Amino acid sequence: MKKSKIPTIIGIALLVIGIASGVLLIRNRQIFKLGATPQVSPKDVRITNITDSSFTVSWITDTETEGFIKWGENSPSQKNLAKDEIDGKSYVHITTVQSLSPETSYYFVINSKGTNFDNNGLPWEIKTGPVLAVTSSRNLISGTVLTSTGAPANQTLVYVSLAGSSPLSVTTSQNGGWLIPISSARTSDLNTFLKIDEQNTLIEISVQAGPLGVASAQIYPLAAKPAPAIILGQTHDFKNLTPSEEGGIPKATIELPEGATPSSGFEVSGEIATTSSETVTLESLDEGEIVTSTEPEFFGEGPPGTILTIIIESDPVTDEIAVGSSGSWNWNPPEGLSEGTHKITITWRDVGGILRTLTRTFIVQASEGPAFEATPSASPTPSPSPTPSPSLSPTASPTATPTPTSTTSADLDSGSLTPTFLLSIMGVGLIVFGGLLASMAFAEKHARRQ
Repeated sequence: MKKSKIPTIIGIALLVIGIASGVLLIRNRQIFKLGATPQVSPKDVRITNITDSSFTVSWITDTETEGFIKWGENSPSQKNLAKDEIDGKSYVHITTVQSLSPETSYYFVINSKGTNFDNNGLPWEIKTGPVLAVTSSRNLISGTVLTSTGAPANQTLVYVSLAGSSPLSVTTSQNGGWLIPISSARTSDLNTFLKIDEQNTLIEISVQAGPLGVASAQIYPLAAKPAPAIILGQTHDFKNLTPSEEGGIPKATIELPEGATPSSGFEVSGEIATTSSETVTLESLDEGEIVTSTEPEFFGEGPPGTILTIIIESDPVTDEIAVGSSGSWNWNPPEGLSEGTHKITITWRDVGGILRTLTRTFIVQASEGPAFEATPSASPTPSPSPTPSPSLSPTASPTATPTPTSTTSADLDSGSLTPTFLLSIMGVGLIVFGGLLASMAFAEKHARRQ
């Protein structure tokens, strides 16, 4: 009985097709997933503000988009999502994961415009620090960021690194202001709080504003209360600033000629001093104060019946209340505030109809306080593989601190190996099938020659 055989040419063609298909399936498994455009790929990914219970992730994109991160203890999970804290589409992105366990490793991927991105085939990894006793000291630095035209640069990422510390981070407010409690900075290994010398511990500040540009500055803590304005696109050296010990405000002295008296020579008659009831006060909060509750109570005094408009800019929250007949007022935010820096603004009209404003910046620190720590990536949060913090060079460079960049192409969910195995098996199967066909064709040709 004559056996059916496959013609040699067809066998060779099938062999080529099988090998090519197998190689493509193995080396390019993303053909089954919609590709992501480079514009939405996360860049300059940084992990910052690591504490025993939280960490912060920030990144930028070339186009305005929305994003979030998926995280988990063993691998990123769809059940654990941390939303971008900047509302709507933006070039800069930042999110904080909270309620974590101390000294525990966590893994995450970044979702940008519906596509998951990882760190060159692996999820990013960070490790939380140990629990530390709450520090009683309070050391704040602050400043503003301006564009090249002098306008406030709002929703801009500000990174701060001190010698031997894990980096810190924060976003600017609507008026371009920023404030960071460096007293809560840990050492690069996260095991202790950093000891800070007000006059000799150099601070490296880097600013990332996406398409608006970057900036950098060097300054000592004593001169950063507040620091001079940082202009995007520029490198600033503030190391030679010598503010006064009392808080950074220069003093002026006036020498009087001999025989002069310290009085002005003017006489004021009548009672013109304003009583406390003629203006609105906020007595529950000092500038830069750290509060340990996510539901703080605000109270003060003012003229009875005065309508107060209260705004918490960071969340944001807006409310109106009236000063009571006793001349006192109190207010609680309707929902708990997130950990981090907030600003409360109170506006009212005085008896002359003039609009008055009172503002205070404060920090919500539910437990240990806004911890800002270095991480595995060049962002401010160390982990099992902490990212190196920016080196202290004589002059700051205008570029952002080097950090690991995300993969430029879309990837399957991190930690899922099943699709890879299936595609690999298909590819190997096609290669083997092609090889068998080639062997049969060769055997047929050899038999004909005999």
